[in-house]
Parts: sequence; structure tokens; C-alpha cells
Amino acid sequence: MHQRKGKLVLIYFLLLLIVASINNVNFSDIKFNRVEKINISGLNYLENEKILKDINNLNFENIFFLNSIKINNIINSNSLVEEFKVFKKYPSTINIDIEKTIFLAKINHDEKILILGSNGKFIKNDSSIKDLPYIFGNPEISDFLNFKKIIENSKISYEAIKNIYFFKSDRWDLELKNNILIKLPKNNVKETLDNVSEFMEDISVGDKIIIDARIENQIILNG
Repeated sequence: MHQRKGKLVLIYFLLLLIVASINNVNFSDIKFNRVEKINISGLNYLENEKILKDINNLNFENIFFLNSIKINNIINSNSLVEEFKVFKKYPSTINIDIEKTIFLAKINHDEKILILGSNGKFIKNDSSIKDLPYIFGNPEISDFLNFKKIIENSKISYEAIKNIYFFKSDRWDLELKNNILIKLPKNNVKETLDNVSEFMEDISVGDKIIIDARIENQIILNG
């Protein structure tokens, strides 16, 4: 829809030139609509203003010839952005709607504790955000995002997870907030999580309990 509007504007512009030439109107007499206002929503005030300042530095002369690539690069450079849409509101306004990324976990990256967003980007750690699981190990971001999807599709709640452990063998362990450690196999993770969830209904939570589900069709309880 957005691209279709842009094409229609270009067609109208070309028709304007044709009509102008037919009526012997000088090209210099044609006035273009300058960009007078840019509205950005979706992030907090400071982040919106930061993006706005960078876009204003592009010094757009008119709304017809916006450099969409440069605008996209500026917005995408902000690690808090998940998705965004840019709307031209003629004659002179641009509206940018941003969807903020979801904070998924904390992780040690390049010797810094950072937050990992659902957009796969690292975000500066905010000490006020405490209820996020911590990832131990160095998984590929794409692998973690896929693993999280498996958890979301299972009977285990992601919000119940305290720590996530990744091993070089491409295997994961989960430590829950109720002191249960789940050792997962490399394959059939979703089915294993479902089985473990049902198994946990029959155990009493006290001190730390280890549920070893690495062997197919077996659940070993240690505590």
C-alpha cells in the first residue's frame, strides 16, 4: 500500500509537468511541498528525538523526493526498533510508527552484560530491568531465537525461566525460578519439555532438583 501511494504521487507529478509544459508554465514557477513536520512514535521521548534529529540532518527539500534508504538506515541503526512504517501525509508531514523490540534475556557479549532483543540485536543493559533470564554460553543469536520459539510452543512458560545454559554440543539446559534444573536432549526438545512439564506436576518443589531428560523416553530425577 505504501509503495502504491508513492507510485501514484510520481504519476501525478509527471502529469503536472506535462500540463505545465502544455500551458507554457516555467518549471521554476512550480513549487514543491517541503517537509515541515516529522512525527515519530513507538519509543520513549529521548529515543524518538534522537531518531528525529538524525533524520532532520538529511535536510529534505520536499516530500516527493525522500531518500527512503537513508531513512531506513537511520531507524534500523537503533537497536530498540523491531519494525517500523513510514507514512507520507501530504502536503508536508511524515509519520513514522515504530514497534519496539521485546527484551528477551541478558547475555555476556564482548565482556559486557547486554540485553538481547527479539530483533536479534544487542541493547545496552538497563539495571532497572531485572526479570529477564540470563544466557550462559555463546550461542548464535539465530539458534537462541529458534530455541525460544520451541519453548513458547511447549508447556513450559518462558516467564518461569531463571537461567539458560548453552553447550558447545548444541544442547540446552533450563534453570527455572522454582530451583528446578532441566537437562534437555539435543533433539526432540519440544516433546521433552512437554513431558517434563507433566512430570513436574507430580513432584514437590523444595531444594534444587535436577530433571535429566537427555536420554530418549527417560526422565531421571536427582535432588
